[in-house]
Amino acid sequence: MLGGALETALAGEGLSVDRVRDGAHAEAALRDEGYSVVLLDLGLPDLDGLALLKTARGRGSDAPVLIITARDALDDRVAGLDLGADDYLVKPFETRELLARMRALVRRRAGRATSILIAGATELDTESHELTHAGQAAVLPAREYAVMHALMERPGRILSRAQIEERIYGWGEEVESNAVDVLIHSIRRKFGKNVILNVRGAGWMVAKS
Repeated sequence: MLGGALETALAGEGLSVDRVRDGAHAEAALRDEGYSVVLLDLGLPDLDGLALLKTARGRGSDAPVLIITARDALDDRVAGLDLGADDYLVKPFETRELLARMRALVRRRAGRATSILIAGATELDTESHELTHAGQAAVLPAREYAVMHALMERPGRILSRAQIEERIYGWGEEVESNAVDVLIHSIRRKFGKNVILNVRGAGWMVAKS
């Protein structure tokens, strides 16, 4: 029940979510180095979460890991952090706090101190989802935010259609053939065509300056 509720809440924030329900699938997922944050429940049905974390860190995985668990004993928290977890959240918790902790982990990994992504005349607030460009500002719907967040994380880098789709769809979601085009068109209609640049035959990007 918690997993389903979290998946829904995170998707509502414009985050692409891949959810697994046991240790074996979690271990396979952690071999993918493309995750911004990993939420790890220690009470997995077939493998202790701490053992899974130890294996992943031993393999060289550096994805930020936030442990979610009902174990609130000091020894458990210390063990998780010493094995490589970046943060620890005890159930029950408020979704707002979880999101704030996730944003903090992403900022820390990127070496940023604030929730604002800046590229030239464009700013994206990762807390409020407000996009500002050339004097215009608006709060973006979830999937438009997901597109801009993907592009603003690395300004000047071209992202292909497939790379953007990966950021806005989770496992098992049906990918609509023209979804990326529709979302980018909508963002450009609000802020002008220069907010997102098209690189013909390659993809899209936001300018560094």
